[in-house]
Amino acid sequence: MNVVTNIVLTLIFACISIVHLYWAFGGNWGKKETIPTTKTGAPLFNPGFLDCFVVAMGFICFIFLINFGHLDFIPQKVNKIIVIVIALIFLIRAIGDFKYVGFFKKIKESMFARMDSKYYSPLCFVIFMLLMVKLGSM
Repeated sequence: MNVVTNIVLTLIFACISIVHLYWAFGGNWGKKETIPTTKTGAPLFNPGFLDCFVVAMGFICFIFLINFGHLDFIPQKVNKIIVIVIALIFLIRAIGDFKYVGFFKKIKESMFARMDSKYYSPLCFVIFMLLMVKLGSM
């Protein structure tokens, strides 16, 4: 089960990282649908190169942690704590801020809100669950 969990998490994190690198280096495909907007349609933020690049590198670090965290250079206890923190971040993202993102958002009419309800929040919850499975096998 641990191997399957690692493969699924690696694929998810790699895809997310690749998309963020694409955006960091100027790509626009899909970017508009991933930024929360106000009721008037104004984006809440406009991520630039550094924002997208840092997120991409974070997901690459997650891949290494998931696959190589059991090696001697990361103590097992530290690895477990990091996995718990990452899992909680994804759970909090899935639950949301009760306004713009997550399962309990109030603004539900925007393109982002529809994509968030259909894909982003469920994916965050799936990642949380997979990380809990991973944690159980550590």
